[in-house]
Amino acid sequence: MQSSYPSSLSLYTPAQMGEVDRLSVAHVPVSTLMENAGRAVARAIRRHERPARVLVLCGPGNNGGDGYVAARHLAAMGWPVSVAELSTPGVQTDAGRARAAYAGPYVPFAAVEAERADLVVDAVFGAGLSRDVGGLVAETLRAARRVVAVDIPSGLDGATGQVRGYAPQAVMTVTFCRFKPGHLLYPARGMLGRLILADIGVPDSVLAAVPANTWQNEPGLWALPVLGAQSNKYTRGVVSICAGQSMPGATRLCASGARAVGAGLVRVAAGAAAPAYRLGQPGLIVDDAPLATLLEDTRRHVWVCGPGLSEAEVGDALPALVDSGRTVLADAGALTACAGQPARLRGVSVITPHTGEFARVFGALGCNPPEQVRQAAEETGAVVVLKGASTLIAAPDGRLAINTHATAALGTAGSGDTLSGVIAALLAAGMPAWEAACAGVWLHGEAGQQAGPWPVAEDLDRYLGLARQKAEQMQG
Repeated sequence: MQSSYPSSLSLYTPAQMGEVDRLSVAHVPVSTLMENAGRAVARAIRRHERPARVLVLCGPGNNGGDGYVAARHLAAMGWPVSVAELSTPGVQTDAGRARAAYAGPYVPFAAVEAERADLVVDAVFGAGLSRDVGGLVAETLRAARRVVAVDIPSGLDGATGQVRGYAPQAVMTVTFCRFKPGHLLYPARGMLGRLILADIGVPDSVLAAVPANTWQNEPGLWALPVLGAQSNKYTRGVVSICAGQSMPGATRLCASGARAVGAGLVRVAAGAAAPAYRLGQPGLIVDDAPLATLLEDTRRHVWVCGPGLSEAEVGDALPALVDSGRTVLADAGALTACAGQPARLRGVSVITPHTGEFARVFGALGCNPPEQVRQAAEETGAVVVLKGASTLIAAPDGRLAINTHATAALGTAGSGDTLSGVIAALLAAGMPAWEAACAGVWLHGEAGQQAGPWPVAEDLDRYLGLARQKAEQMQG
């Protein structure tokens, strides 16, 4: 199943990339990959930076080897280059051979040398860093005015995006073969500067031998349902939403999101509050019958529970929905009602917490959010959508997508209610839960980008159709 996802969207942890490097040796010498990587760094610098005095900081491993190669190519381009090495690599290592091919000057690995340079190339540690950065390395990097990082700025964890001790702010980062999760996760994502991915010749067969379980969320990872000539409102899908008595706006936003992205029919289970909801959009069907009666309609298999609901209302609705075997998306009030009790969410298909809601249900996020979200998905059996600047979408089987296709302007009241409706519409159209969540998050982000710099939640509906059109074009 995992192999069917596009390799170009795969994200490899440092451990997985280490396995890729190990397997690549049978096809391509490490020295060739190192030469290609260092040349890619030098070319990126030549393209995006003005000629300047360059100091290349080299660590003892293969990341440092890339630095020696970059230094040699920059010198051949006529740039004034010097190298400072943290320690000298072994003569018989690939990094040692790359060092031997560099014939330029060396200077001490010291802060004063970094201060003198116009541009510092950070080739000290790569994405597989396993300890905090401090001492001489931190002092030297802190003294640099402009930093170009090889693979990832030293001090950033390539698996989690967390800072280990000290890490510099880069103006550009050049990485190779595939992005790592850390490239897409904050705080690292905000410290990379211009991010460039270079192909260094790793064979596709090697990548196929190391299957990914993390992907960048883009069209191609999923495909939206296509309307057929005989499609109707029921084949497009029915979305049902449990309505609250005191916060009708959240329910309306959820309903609008579902309708705007293509749901065939949206119905609100409003109970005694039905008259107030009937004053809204004319295309919205409002039901006043008891929930037990509404669940007798087998066409209504997708339900949203939470937006605008109190804890008491959730307590009445959520168990009934789960016991009925319906596909349930739980958000907002449903998550608040399950604070500290994740077992109450067993049987739900998708949950969409922001970081505060996630912390209330599962505990505060620590230094490894991807793993925590995976654990939450496994514990509940639900797809977990952790909303944020880099949204994480985890399936119970361990699949994880990272979405960066969004805008900070989506951080406005009601935006999450719209997202719940979008995902529910895709579930109702027949998409599997993880793919529906991934697609919904991307469409929501695209609508936010098209809505302009300061949208409110009500604005997003007008752009969801355009977002869907763009996704369909991108997925081919």
